[in-house]
Formats: sequence, C-alpha cells, structure tokens
Amino acid sequence: MSDNGSCPEGKGGEAVYPLDCELTGEVLEKAGLRGRPVARSPEWQAALPRARLVRLLLLDVDGVLTDGTIIYTHDGGESKGFNTQDGFGLRILQEAGVAVGLISARTSEAVTRRAADLRLQYVYQGTGRKLKVFEDILTRSGLRPDQTAYMGDDWLDLPLLARAGLAAAPANAVAEIRQRVHYVTARRGGHGAVRELCELILEARDDLAGLLRTYS
Repeated sequence: MSDNGSCPEGKGGEAVYPLDCELTGEVLEKAGLRGRPVARSPEWQAALPRARLVRLLLLDVDGVLTDGTIIYTHDGGESKGFNTQDGFGLRILQEAGVAVGLISARTSEAVTRRAADLRLQYVYQGTGRKLKVFEDILTRSGLRPDQTAYMGDDWLDLPLLARAGLAAAPANAVAEIRQRVHYVTARRGGHGAVRELCELILEARDDLAGLLRTYS
C-alpha cells in the first residue's frame, strides 16, 4: 500500500487482483467496525428500561419458539422446528443469571426435549390458564411481575402479557397482540425473534458486550 493509502498499480497501469494491500485494508476496516455499537431502533431503546429489571423470561412455544407450523407424522406423532440462534440466546441469557421458562397450551414431546436440551427452569405444557401458571411461578420464584418478561403471539397470551413487566411479541403475532405489547421484534417466531428479545434484555442489563467478548 502506498503512502497515500492507495494500492500500487500493476504493469501497464492495471491493478493486480487480488492485491495483498486490498485484502489487508479490508481486514483492517472490518476490525475497526467490530468495536462499534450496533444500531438499535427507537422501539428497542424505549423498551430498555423495562428490560433492565427482567430476572425471568417466559415464552409461549408455537409461533414464538417455532414458526407455528405443526407437522403430523405417519405414526401419529408430530414434529416442530426450533431455531439454533434462539437456543443460543436462551443459553447466554441463563449464563447472565436470567431464568427461562415455557408456558404452552399444547403438549409436545419435541418441546419437552428442547426444554431439556436448553435446561430451562420452568416448563408448563397443556395449560390454557397461563395467567394461573404465571402467578404460581411468581410465588415459587419470589419475583415481582415487573421482573418478568413474556413473549406471546395470540389471544391466549393476552392476560399474561398484561401482567408481565416487559410484554413482547414476534413480528408474526396477530394484530391484537402487537398493539398491546411493549416491544415487537423485527424477526418472526421460529426465525430469531426469541434471540432478539434475549439480546434486548442482555443489553439492558449491561451484560451483552461482556458475553460477546468471551466468544470473540
């Protein structure tokens, strides 16, 4: 690379591709960008004060941890797809000391296995009375409602969303849910919505940057 920051020309005035100086410059540019803060939306910024208090994240399953699709197998079972980025987000959230739980109106062996893989603290399936489960969890944990976050996508989630300190919904949630929550993720359920919420909570708690450094 020349003194003025440009790459030298090859024979006949033509640039040689790829030039080492071009590659080096690209690496240096990326290294400089790595330390810059990620741009966040006004909605993200507005949700930070509520997210800062969160000590427990509770989630619906279908439409939140999954895209809502249920596939029935030939042997009478069913299968669901889970997002690995969501899973990693839940793992690092727990590393930061935030408990995680699931509350689902349906019962699924796939959910049981996923919850076990992620070592989730609270797992409730087959319950339509989500608010009653929420109250039971508060009693067991000793937490206040404002120390909880909940993400749901449909009408069954409305009572619990009204009680949680941070109410969130994925981008695919029905309109009645999106209108009543504190934060709607840019991503859809089953496609990183939960990961986005995890990062919001971690940033609010000033844990995100430190966790990122441990993996850098």
